[in-house]
Amino acid sequence: MIESRILCQLGRVAPCVLAISLSITPGVAAGDSEEAWAALVKGGHVALIRHGNAPPGYGGDPPGFKIDDCATQRNMDEKGRMQSRAVGEAFRQHGVRVDKILSSPWCRCLETARLMALGPVEGTMAVAASDRSPERLVALKQMVSAWHGPGTLVVVTHALTVQGLVGIMPGQAETVVIRPKLGTEPGVEVVGRIPVTE
Repeated sequence: MIESRILCQLGRVAPCVLAISLSITPGVAAGDSEEAWAALVKGGHVALIRHGNAPPGYGGDPPGFKIDDCATQRNMDEKGRMQSRAVGEAFRQHGVRVDKILSSPWCRCLETARLMALGPVEGTMAVAASDRSPERLVALKQMVSAWHGPGTLVVVTHALTVQGLVGIMPGQAETVVIRPKLGTEPGVEVVGRIPVTE
């Protein structure tokens, strides 16, 4: 914050804004989480869940990784496994009916989905989309906007998938709850966000 004040005094508007934005950690309002849980309990919504903690965070996978070989990928650590179990337990405590669980085929996503222990997990590339795979992102948007329940569709995926779909970069093991938009064009809107409880 001291650096941001100095930059402001020097009249460097762009660096000032950047310094201030980097010094503030965005939080999730309590009402935001409550509305998200209420929507999941009601059914007919989609829970986009980013996989649990997988160091080094935003680094992606090592060069030459193989989708069918977990040893070559960036994987969850014990913190990520605890987060995944906590997410599943929170769903059970809130009484969320889960009708279907789709997961990216990356090992950190599959492990997250399985440790949540909410039902059978289907691994599919359909939910591993980003702005680097625009066709897959369009197909994913159509799929989630067509979901009407009666229960919840759980999609365990990556930060870039959630960002490409709804413009939010979620924390590891964070849940973003969405619902289909009304109208003829496929689309979704964000209901709320649920941070992981560790």
